[in-house]
This record gives sequence, C-alpha cells and structure tokens, in this order.
Amino acid sequence: MSDNKNKKDARDRNKVSGSENYEIQYFKDKMGVSSQAVTGAIRATGSNDRKVLEKYLKDKQK
Repeated sequence: MSDNKNKKDARDRNKVSGSENYEIQYFKDKMGVSSQAVTGAIRATGSNDRKVLEKYLKDKQK
C-alpha cells in the first residue's frame, strides 16, 4: 500500500522521512547543510523528529 500524499495530517509535519528525497531536500535547504548531513543526522540520532535533527545539526555546526 502506498503513501497517500493527498491526506494531510499534522503527525508527519514534525518528522523528516529519510526515504523521501523531497523531505531531505527541503530540510537540507532549511538548515544549510548537505543531504548527506541530514541522512547522517537521522542515523546518528536514531530519530526522524525535526526538532531533534535541528538541534543535532546546530550543535554539530558549532
């Protein structure tokens, strides 16, 4: 069963799907990092929560 992109729900807005290129593209542009950095952050944190990833990438850039 495929993901229905027409269903809008707030549950997915706070997550970054590592398997969806458009989500990685948006998040990398927002954070000013590479797509590899986003994928690495997802793997390193073990989470796809936007706030967790933002904090991880901000701390790493320091």
